[in-house]
Amino acid sequence: MRMPKLSALVFACVAIAAQAASPGPEAADAVVDGVMRPLMREHGIPGMSVAITINGRDRIYHYGIASKDSGAAVTDSTLFEIGSVSKTFTAVLAAHAEARGVLALSESPSAYLPALRGTALDQVTLLQLATHTGGGLPLQVPDAIGDDESLQAYFHAWRPASPPGGQRVYSNLGTGLLGMATAAASGEPFETAVERRIFRPLGMQSSFFQVPDSRRKDYAQGYTKQDAPIRLRPGMFWAEAYGVRSNAADLLRFVKAHMPGTRLDPPLRQAVAAVQQARHRAGELGQGLVWETYPWPATLDRLLAGNADAMVYDAVEAEWIGPARRDEAEVVVNKTGSTNGFAAYVAFVPSRRLGIVMLANRNYPAAARIRAAHAVLTALDARDGNGRGR
Repeated sequence: MRMPKLSALVFACVAIAAQAASPGPEAADAVVDGVMRPLMREHGIPGMSVAITINGRDRIYHYGIASKDSGAAVTDSTLFEIGSVSKTFTAVLAAHAEARGVLALSESPSAYLPALRGTALDQVTLLQLATHTGGGLPLQVPDAIGDDESLQAYFHAWRPASPPGGQRVYSNLGTGLLGMATAAASGEPFETAVERRIFRPLGMQSSFFQVPDSRRKDYAQGYTKQDAPIRLRPGMFWAEAYGVRSNAADLLRFVKAHMPGTRLDPPLRQAVAAVQQARHRAGELGQGLVWETYPWPATLDRLLAGNADAMVYDAVEAEWIGPARRDEAEVVVNKTGSTNGFAAYVAFVPSRRLGIVMLANRNYPAAARIRAAHAVLTALDARDGNGRGR
């Protein structure tokens, strides 16, 4: 039997939400199920966890299996690799350090890493590292870098490909350097700092860099695009750029921390506000500190363009626009993440207190994630919390 395509289901999902007086639990269930089940069939995804929040009301959904070998179902406890969504924690940690007065994003990384003084990085700011405008640092950490000595040698030899601030070049190396400088300024190891400053205050008890033995049974098996089993192997700057393992409930807590009305200590509240502020316009997106923004309602075409391969692999002209205030316009904030065996997507509309987390144990195309999340968010935002059509 032919299954309906996702594009056709979008309209059905919007209709379901529009018919409801308010996008309550039953309407939300129909919307999410109507999008995610066909998505999994189309892309051969073994298991998924999806979490949504609608004006303070949360729903979490689990689909399929965490491992083909064991047949274990995805549950509340299942841990997924979240890939580059991990970068958002690095950005919040840096903004938190600035809020506490131990770091200034306007400074260069060499201000906190004395071994880099006298290098071309003296002309690059931490803010530029956080917005991928640091002069063209590469996407991947070069294979020749395997320890601190080779890392220092690389940075001493590095020369910017373009003036810092002028182009957006998405970079694991740049995010890694941001995390390294932040840890040095804070006087504690990077992983310890994230756990102490972000995970614990937000009650994220199922988020890890190193999955403890007591939770190994919850760690989903990942699968490549060719359906081979695989899990992440640590490497240089892996923790800062793509190393977090988490579950849907924890990531939803992180998302909700970025929304108005969430109780946070002042430095953390200042940090999550700062990272969402677009500082550059690059192509279709507004580049915040790792987070990427678009006007809301956002067209699907615009979201797809902003998350296209060209935005990952190519240099894109960057225009300084910020920092834009959160209250100037409604925006949707998003970030994709992938490892070889997992796929993640997070998107939220702070002013609407609306958000979605999608985690899967197969690496499937980012465009499919964007289409699915856009369908869900559009449907759930079809009416506001008072039941009025928009």
